[in-house]
Amino acid sequence: MPIRDILFTAIVLALLLLAFRTPVVGAYLWVWLGVMAPNKMTYGFAFDLPFAQVTAIVTMLGMLFTHKRHLPPRNAVVVLQLMLLAWMTITTPFAIAAPEVAWDRWIFVMKIQIMLLVVWMLVVEPKQLRVFVWVLTMSVAFFGIKGGIWTLLTGGGGRVWGPPGGFLEDNNALAAGLVTVMPLLYYLRQTESKRWVKVLLLAAMVFCVFSILGSQSRGALLGLLAMGLFLGLKSKYPVRTSLGLVLLVGAAIAFMPDTWSTRMDTMQTYEQESSAMSRLYSWNTLWNVALDRPLVGAGFQADNIAVFERYAPTGSEWAMFKGRVWVAHSIYFQMLGEHGFPGLVLYLLLGAAAWFKAGRIARAMRGDAEFGSWMPLLMRMVQVSMVGFGTSGAFLSLAYLDLPFYVIGLVVMCDGMVRRRAAAAAEAAPAAAGDAPPAGSPRWIGR
Repeated sequence: MPIRDILFTAIVLALLLLAFRTPVVGAYLWVWLGVMAPNKMTYGFAFDLPFAQVTAIVTMLGMLFTHKRHLPPRNAVVVLQLMLLAWMTITTPFAIAAPEVAWDRWIFVMKIQIMLLVVWMLVVEPKQLRVFVWVLTMSVAFFGIKGGIWTLLTGGGGRVWGPPGGFLEDNNALAAGLVTVMPLLYYLRQTESKRWVKVLLLAAMVFCVFSILGSQSRGALLGLLAMGLFLGLKSKYPVRTSLGLVLLVGAAIAFMPDTWSTRMDTMQTYEQESSAMSRLYSWNTLWNVALDRPLVGAGFQADNIAVFERYAPTGSEWAMFKGRVWVAHSIYFQMLGEHGFPGLVLYLLLGAAAWFKAGRIARAMRGDAEFGSWMPLLMRMVQVSMVGFGTSGAFLSLAYLDLPFYVIGLVVMCDGMVRRRAAAAAEAAPAAAGDAPPAGSPRWIGR
């Protein structure tokens, strides 16, 4: 019996026992299992065991018996999130795919989203939030560190792949995930007091850059550049950080071999490259779906032969793609094609609401005695993460990836902490008539 499987199972069982008494541990465990998929790195009985399902059940049962939980705040992010889930439910009965296929996908997505709400309710204190950021970030950065070392050892000649069986298995998906968590690595480093940990986090960022380039993902390269630009602008030391990022990315690109440069150059001649043209073929197909079914789209699993036979573009330039099914290759076309224009609008509004809410919280908490040392920076890094994922995701079918929803969740959890503190202050010392509300109150940061 493999030692790795036994050790991994023992760790999960121990955490499950702890999670029943302290449900927030179950939230951490769920994020670790879902994002990193560590059981897929075993080789025996643990590979296919339903650790995530058991964790979800134990966490929700434990949540029933704890008072350390709070409903998410009523803000635009939460409302739009629920509206998006409701709209996905409405479009599913109209799916072009077979009903059992569409509903299976709906169940898969809803499991992730329901546990996202559970995490929002359980991570309610600053210390818990910091642990959550560590778990989320390192669940992805682990593969960036590993992949970065591999890229350096192979001289950039080996392609970096993600964990088998998870959302991030594909090289493009892993690179997009690394682009998304790099701002969180920066946040952890800037708010860490131990010098040796700061050094390790800096090293992790360097390895992640090499891993992103080593994935040979053209979309992730664009995401890395966009994220790096905003990271410099939103960082604690804009000039120093921008200069450091330029030097790091420039040195990493210079390190990569000619084969890497040749692949990246195909972005300028996409019409001559079959992979890029297949994306245009898929995008045209999903656009045609949205024009014919503007409200409900094709429903979940639009990458099926019935959709492409009915809506694929015609013309001699597309002849090589006929009779084949292609994935969306874009979070935006994926939402548009599967859930119509309302689905895409809700998806975009959710991102916009999270962006502006993060900005308002960052401004309101600047100089705050309790939250000012970390929350403004975290909110700015959430914005940078969103830029990175939004750019990389324009070329990937990752609309239902849990990672960006957890990043958006950081805004919800911080907003909840600010509101609860303001409410507690108001109860402890009721303001006299005419007094201004406490700094950081809901009225100050808006909904």
